[in-house]
Amino acid sequence: MRHAADIRIGISGWTYPPWRGTFYPADLPHKQELRHAAALFRAIEINGTFYGLQRPDSFAHWAEQTPDDFIFTVKAPRFITHVRRLRGIELPLANFLASGVLRLGPKLGPILWQFPPSFGFNPQTMEPFLAMLPHDTEAAADRAAKHDSHLKVSGWLTTDGARPLRHAIEIRHESFRTRAFVDMLRKYDVALVCADAVAWPRLMDLTSDFVYCRLHGSEELYRSGYDDRALEGWSARVAAWSRGKSMQDGEFIGPPGGQTEPRDVFLFFDNTDKLRAPHDAQALMRKVAAWHNPDFGKVL
Repeated sequence: MRHAADIRIGISGWTYPPWRGTFYPADLPHKQELRHAAALFRAIEINGTFYGLQRPDSFAHWAEQTPDDFIFTVKAPRFITHVRRLRGIELPLANFLASGVLRLGPKLGPILWQFPPSFGFNPQTMEPFLAMLPHDTEAAADRAAKHDSHLKVSGWLTTDGARPLRHAIEIRHESFRTRAFVDMLRKYDVALVCADAVAWPRLMDLTSDFVYCRLHGSEELYRSGYDDRALEGWSARVAAWSRGKSMQDGEFIGPPGGQTEPRDVFLFFDNTDKLRAPHDAQALMRKVAAWHNPDFGKVL
């Protein structure tokens, strides 16, 4: 049994022009923005992968710009989740995995699968998708080898080591509020994203050995910040998840129950408008550090 958890608090993306002169120094070269952000946060979501296939050299460059103990989470392509809506996705999945994801090496964290608000729960569609997801880097490389000619450059089809590969699903439709969905995620060891937003389900059922949170702004989507009281609440939730304690404060599809072991926590602020995300992420990090003790685990 594990006795310590890894807590990574960060931001969703790092390229936002309004952040220049506020979060980023006004004279900081654009190419240094990731390095600057990665010096402050131990994890960042890659958003560009959601909009289109990237190149292996891009992933290599991102990895080179970040510290050794840094993790990227990778947002899966909307072509799979929003356009194809999980139908006929064998080749698109292979293309995504071959686009350079594995070139992040040990800095590759969970893959985030975000579904649109119009996408409802269909067991006949969801379960084959979950069964298709690779859960280690070697399986991902095998699937990547099945890519087709949609890649703009040669695919990256190797891994520098056998490592677990985690997946998290963010849902935005009320039809997912069913025990069948939670049981399915547990069956395939996929995390249910705890998404704090205006009108989407904010569910906290634990379905894997890690927790993935996205804080979009609960009052105004992508804009509203988190005051001290709200951050105290999230700090307490992080403490419960990472310490393996029972957590009753939240919405659950099934009974909250107790935890049996500490869970790694990935928490990202996606309230990127109005310049709030970096400030809120750093404020939460300070609150989490306030209850940190040496035998607990990494929090910053």
